[in-house]
Amino acid sequence: MRRALSEYPLGADFVARRARISRDELRSLQEARFRKVLGRAWRIGFYRRRWAAAGIEQGDIRGLDDLARLPPYSKSDLMRSVEEHPPFGDYHGLESWKEGGRRPPVVFQTTSGTTGTPQPLFYGPWSREVQNILLARTFLLQGMTAEDVVHSSYGFGTVNMGHYTREAITHYIGALLVTAGTGAETRSAMQVRLMAQFRASVLVGFADYLRKLAEVASEEGLAPGRDIRIRLICSPVGGESRHALSQMWGGAEVLDVYGVGDTGIIGAEGPEKQGLHVWEDAQLVEILDPETLAPLPDGTIGNVCATVLYKDDLFPVIRFNTNDLSAVEAGASPAGWTLRRLRGFLGRSDNMVKLRGTNVYPTAIGEVLRRDPATSGEFFCEVRRKGERDEMTVFVEARERSDALAERLRGLLRQQIGVELGIELVGPGALAPRTELELRQKPIRLVDHRPKH
Repeated sequence: MRRALSEYPLGADFVARRARISRDELRSLQEARFRKVLGRAWRIGFYRRRWAAAGIEQGDIRGLDDLARLPPYSKSDLMRSVEEHPPFGDYHGLESWKEGGRRPPVVFQTTSGTTGTPQPLFYGPWSREVQNILLARTFLLQGMTAEDVVHSSYGFGTVNMGHYTREAITHYIGALLVTAGTGAETRSAMQVRLMAQFRASVLVGFADYLRKLAEVASEEGLAPGRDIRIRLICSPVGGESRHALSQMWGGAEVLDVYGVGDTGIIGAEGPEKQGLHVWEDAQLVEILDPETLAPLPDGTIGNVCATVLYKDDLFPVIRFNTNDLSAVEAGASPAGWTLRRLRGFLGRSDNMVKLRGTNVYPTAIGEVLRRDPATSGEFFCEVRRKGERDEMTVFVEARERSDALAERLRGLLRQQIGVELGIELVGPGALAPRTELELRQKPIRLVDHRPKH
C-alpha cells in the first residue's frame, strides 16, 4: 500500500506531484509504465493472437509512439474469447502463473451485463489497490471527507462497482459508508429511510436510480434538503441534467465521474466543472473514430479507448475500445492543471440506431425528455421494421397523459434529434419492468426488434 500511494498519490500529495506535472515528465512516466504493461501483455494468449494476426512481433512496439500500431479491442472481442476458451477466456492471465508457481490472490467480478452477457473481470492485488486509490483520489477531489456519511446505491453481487467503492472509501477516505446497493438489494423505500435515519450527506450511484430515489423519498414523505440533507452527489451523470438532479436532492452539488469495469476510474470532474480530469499517470486515453478506429484530434467526439498503465500484474488492458462516446476538451484547464480533460459520457456508439440517415442515441433522447417537467424522466425506446421503414417508438412516463403533451414531445425530439419518432405516454412506474431500473446497475433504454439479417 505504501508503494502504491507513493506511485499514485492522493489528496494534497497528488496536487503537488501530479496535477501540474510537465507534459515531458508525464510522458516519461507513462513510457516507463507502458513498457511494464506491454511486457505482461506478451505473456497473455489473447494479445499474442491478436497482435500476431496484425503482423506485430515482439520488439516491434518500442514505446507509446508505436501504440497506434496495436489493434484496439472491445468487449465483443473479450466475449468471443470467453466463447472460444470457456469459462473465462484467454485474456485474464491466470494461466501464466503456472510457469512460476502459485499465483497471487485474485479478485473476480463481472460487468453488469447491460449490453449483453456479463463479462468476467479479474484484478490482481496491485492493480486492485491502485484502482481503489484512483477512485479515492476522485472522491477527495470532489469534496468527500472522513466526516461524511456516504450512501451507496452501486450494486454488489458479482458486479464490481459496489465492492470497488466500498474498498476505496474505507481504505483511503474513512467516511462512514452505507452499502445499500440497488433496489433489488435494499428496497427503494428502505433506502430513503436509511438516508434520513443515518443522516447521509453524500450519494454515490448511477444517476437514473438516484433520480428514482428522490421521487421515492417524496412519496415516503421525506423531503430532500429538509429530512435528507445531501450536500454532494458523485455520479457518472454523463448527459443527465445536473441541475434537475441537484434540485431533486435539495440543491446538492453534482459532480461527474467516468470509468468502466475493465479500466477502473479514468477521469473525474472537479468543483470548477469544466470537464473531467483524466488520471494520466494511470490511464492513457485516445479518442477513436467509431467506424475506422483511427485516432481523432482533440475536440472531436468518438470512442474512448484506454490503455491502463498500472495493470501489469494480471490482466493488462492495452487499447480497450469502450464504445463510450466522448471527446478530449481542447485548451488549458481553468484549474491550472496540466492533465487532459474529457467531456464526459455522451452515449454509446454501439447503442446507436440509424433512422433514415440520422444517428439516434437513447442518451440524447433522454436529455430532451428530462427537460420537460410533465415527464418523470423515465423512457424506453423500441425499434421495429414497419414495411420498408425502420421506426422508433419512445415510451415516456408522464404525470399527465394527453395528445397535446405527446405532440409537444414529438416536436421537441424532431427538432433536437432530427428525425420523426413515435411517442407513447404511460403512467409513472409503468416502464420499470422494461427498463429494470431497480434491478440493474444501468437501466435498459433500447430494444431493437428488427430482423438481424
